Amino acid sequence: MKKYIKSLFKHTALMVGLLAGFSCEEYLERTPEAVLSSEVAFKNFTNFQGFTEELYHCVPNFTNRYWTNSFNWGDDEIQSTAQNFHFGTKIENGDFWGWQSEFDGWNAGWMDRTGAFTPYENVDNNDARMFKGLWPLAWIGIRKANLGLANMDLMTDATQEERDLIEGQLLFFRGWFHFQLIQYFGGLPYVDALLPADEQLRLPRLSYQECAEKAAADLRMAADLLPVHWDETVAGSSTSGKNDLRINKIMALGYLGKNLLWAGSPLMNFESTGSRTYNADYCQRAAVAFAELIELSESGEAPYSLVNFEDYSSLFYTAGQNWAYPGADEAIFRSPYLDAHNSTYGTATQYTPAILAGGDVKFLPTANYVNFYGMANGLPLPDDVSQMDAASGYDPQFPWRDRDPRFYHDIIYDGVQVVQGSTNGQEELRYANLYSGGNYRDARTGSRTGYLNYKFVPITVNNFDNGQSYGQALNINVPYMRLADIYIMYAEAATMGYGSATGQAPGASLTAVDAINKIRDRAGVGEVDGQFLGSAEDFLEEVRRERAVELAFERHRFNDLRRWLLLIEEPYTLKTALSFDRPAAGMPTVEDTDDPSQNRVVNLVENVILERNFTEKHYWLPLKVADVSIYPELNQNPGW
Repeated sequence: MKKYIKSLFKHTALMVGLLAGFSCEEYLERTPEAVLSSEVAFKNFTNFQGFTEELYHCVPNFTNRYWTNSFNWGDDEIQSTAQNFHFGTKIENGDFWGWQSEFDGWNAGWMDRTGAFTPYENVDNNDARMFKGLWPLAWIGIRKANLGLANMDLMTDATQEERDLIEGQLLFFRGWFHFQLIQYFGGLPYVDALLPADEQLRLPRLSYQECAEKAAADLRMAADLLPVHWDETVAGSSTSGKNDLRINKIMALGYLGKNLLWAGSPLMNFESTGSRTYNADYCQRAAVAFAELIELSESGEAPYSLVNFEDYSSLFYTAGQNWAYPGADEAIFRSPYLDAHNSTYGTATQYTPAILAGGDVKFLPTANYVNFYGMANGLPLPDDVSQMDAASGYDPQFPWRDRDPRFYHDIIYDGVQVVQGSTNGQEELRYANLYSGGNYRDARTGSRTGYLNYKFVPITVNNFDNGQSYGQALNINVPYMRLADIYIMYAEAATMGYGSATGQAPGASLTAVDAINKIRDRAGVGEVDGQFLGSAEDFLEEVRRERAVELAFERHRFNDLRRWLLLIEEPYTLKTALSFDRPAAGMPTVEDTDDPSQNRVVNLVENVILERNFTEKHYWLPLKVADVSIYPELNQNPGW
């Protein structure tokens, strides 16, 4: 994308001067030649696209925002105890103010702070990612989208295709930025026109569903204007093969459906109507949008498909591929990337115990969350994992045996060989010693829970194999949205919109249960058992479990628990660890030395290590005091 920006700005290098009168950034002492007239800036596709490109750089890279990155705030993850500056730790304590930079400075996460950085300025700066916060850049992006839409009539030297591409991108970003904000903060003013700088602000806070309707209108129009891929357009031919990140019909449909499903979810429906149930109408509309996207993909008209499970890691990282951008053909929406190695070096080692890779901030899967990974036959684990379950085949003496294949991909458990090459004489570090008292089991800088998360990094990320070194070209990026997410959201929307596991949008080729089984089939997991198909409520539990497993640690869980009105309810307020022993001291005791899933354990117990004391106010993040003080109609969220 950087190369495309440079080519677009070949004749409009002074474009940034145009923003002086319109954005909230301040530009001083501009010379007359630094100001580009609106007529020139917006007259043709090349110039207007140069203006529009800046919107992409308002999208935060939540994966690699800082040196180490907290982006999972539900019951899915817990941090090692050595440090407490990440927002995830503040959430554990109920301090949701911590998302704001004034409360946490550099380490407030990816939601706040811009510093001196502007969306276009310093685009080549490797550290620019640290200034890309959602809250400030969303409002800049909304302002910029409105500025572009207000000047569409100046695009006189352009084809209809070019005009559609520009307008479609602007509408998408206006809807997308509003959606990103309201899912965390509830209904806000929906800014769909340029606000005069000389008039006092008086836009009221809308309800969540009122905002969602406006976002839906923008996203629907964007979907109608945009192609399924820019490579198929005349305007996109000059950058053919490099258009994967450009906004298209599939992205617009994906977020149209997600915006509508969120609006129909219990939390958002309660905020808007007072009802704590799903809103069937919104769910039906969401299912229709998802079905349209799925049909375009499955017909081959759109270039998106589920990757083979053997290539599952390519969704999240690439290595030894000259810094190739991860996501393969399944990733739908991703953030722009700035300097792969400098961005991912810290992220790579934040999952590896310090005894292997240094550093003190580690992010660990909670045992309660790993329990969502059921058995290979598709059945869930028992509620008490210390007990045998004859139905599923789970045996607490062999807790890693015959599990969902995604468990083995995502989770490092006791006895897995971690160091692949020489240990330089430290052979006791070769295997994951995650039993009680094992050397990987360190609350400060190792595992607190008995598990490690290796979904986003190769197992060679350690100081022996050096999988994180520059020469390995490790590039990590978790997508905002991928096709598997669409299938699961379709299943939820179709179930709650049409009232059963066989719910199906008009004209869709899949029922809700078909969509879930498609994801399970890809992973080699047994399909949904008949016992869960009797009612919408029974099946919904399996949909939610499937969502937890397939999208584990991808920044979805916190918002899912919130929108389902489960965040403050047990057991979702609890975080647990496994304690267990090996049958004999020393190296792992295995029946099959090539397969650690056959390891036997004894004395397995699940223990609560953290309880989060949340109340109703924690369903929404607090707005900034400075912002709600601007005018009375912009009121603070309840309880804050």
